[in-house]
Amino acid sequence: MNVWIAVAVTAVGCYLMKLLGLLVPAGVLERPLVRRLAALLPVALLAALTAQQTFSTNGALMLDARAAGLAAAALALVVRAPFLLMVAAAVVVTAGVRALGG
Repeated sequence: MNVWIAVAVTAVGCYLMKLLGLLVPAGVLERPLVRRLAALLPVALLAALTAQQTFSTNGALMLDARAAGLAAAALALVVRAPFLLMVAAAVVVTAGVRALGG
């Protein structure tokens, strides 16, 4: 029964957050600072999620094959490789490091 209470509380919280966003006056959303922050927020959240998923295992810092794959993707990004090539480089390097026992 506690699971359903958590689901209900989460659903109500999500609805209230959505409602709060709709109640913000349009003038506030048109300010340059708010527009800049709204444009940068998804990038920051994606970077944080990538770092957490790459360098963390059970709450501990871990450098393994995922870090090598991320480094390969970063290198492909620096040389301006197409997106699919960047993903392929990350996959190949990650698989190679894991195959070598890393």
